[in-house]
Amino acid sequence: MASLEQNLAAVRERIAAAARAAGREPDEVRLLAVSKTWPAEDVRALAALGQVDFGENRAQELIGKAGELADVPLRWHFIGQLQRNKAAAVARVGAVVHSVDRLPLAQALSRAGEGSGTPVEVLLQVDLGGPEGELGARGGAYPAGLPALADAVAELPGVRLRGLMAVAPRGAAPAPAFARLADLAARVRADHPEAVELSAGMSGDLEDAVAAGATIVRVGTALFGDRPLPSGEIGHHQPHESHQ
Repeated sequence: MASLEQNLAAVRERIAAAARAAGREPDEVRLLAVSKTWPAEDVRALAALGQVDFGENRAQELIGKAGELADVPLRWHFIGQLQRNKAAAVARVGAVVHSVDRLPLAQALSRAGEGSGTPVEVLLQVDLGGPEGELGARGGAYPAGLPALADAVAELPGVRLRGLMAVAPRGAAPAPAFARLADLAARVRADHPEAVELSAGMSGDLEDAVAAGATIVRVGTALFGDRPLPSGEIGHHQPHESHQ
């Protein structure tokens, strides 16, 4: 608990300092604690310290933790690649979905939102690296197709388009990528003024993201420490490790 408290204070101070350096107010940036692979007890402990927003990247883990922590006032976020057949279950948890990168997924979430009577808040994930014209290996729609995707998603009755999400490309300086993301976000907001959220920045590059206008930073390692590898994954690539 003491370690979590120290880590939380340090991350909040990093966010506040980055915001001030960018001429922004610290409360303009929300901390999303990425709790994937960590037990529900750690989420409960961090929530007791005042943390409200938590992110998961596997539907089964999100659903399990949400059920275990139903007595705690949390706001859940889904940040991994989501299969359409899991969309309804994630929507029932009330999670904000950061990783919408194709229209069929948005349509599945919209059906779930209509069915429950509560629209699902979604962000469009943008791939900031690689060639144009197809989905990126790390997930995300390429920038060329983003305006059309935003228009289509905004028309769906069971979702609410809230903004964009992205991960900085591997092996490249994050600041230029986040600057491109900020430009894309401004273009989307021009047509969809409600799309005010920009989910970007992680443990290693949150300062660059805040400087570029991020409203949500996704932090896991700097809060919880190095996560344990699930059995069977040692030595293998973890596809969603970079979302925090």
